[in-house]
Amino acid sequence: MKYSSMLLLSLGLCASSAMAGSTVEAGVGGALGGALGTVVGEHLGGTTGAAIGAGLGGAAGSAVGADKRSRTEAAIGGGLGAAGGNVIGQQVGGSTGGLIGAAVGGGAGGALGNSYGADDDSDKHRRHDKHHRKHPGKGHYKNEWHKKHR
Repeated sequence: MKYSSMLLLSLGLCASSAMAGSTVEAGVGGALGGALGTVVGEHLGGTTGAAIGAGLGGAAGSAVGADKRSRTEAAIGGGLGAAGGNVIGQQVGGSTGGLIGAAVGGGAGGALGNSYGADDDSDKHRRHDKHHRKHPGKGHYKNEWHKKHR
């Protein structure tokens, strides 16, 4: 394992340690997927292949680590973050910069996408509960069932 890969993994873990739960897993998955996708894509297709590989790897890694209900958002965030980080990193620091940029971008994008998806789900539950308060007798609790089901 190269020194830059070890540095990349350390940065990915440190960057995502401030978040909790599966957001961390989505961030670490996006970072590792973006880094591995960059390495494989660079061997297959040069700088363009590295950007494509980073996007695919970041999306796959973020989706694996994300919550069940926010996998799509995490995959989109991880893929866009890894691909963008790779392109910017290559402009700044060559292939090693692209590797680090893909890891940081994939981790941040996956974590933000997972967090965004979780916020969206809580809003849906809030609206669902509000609907049940307006229509008593149609809830999930035994004391709110119809007379014949008590």
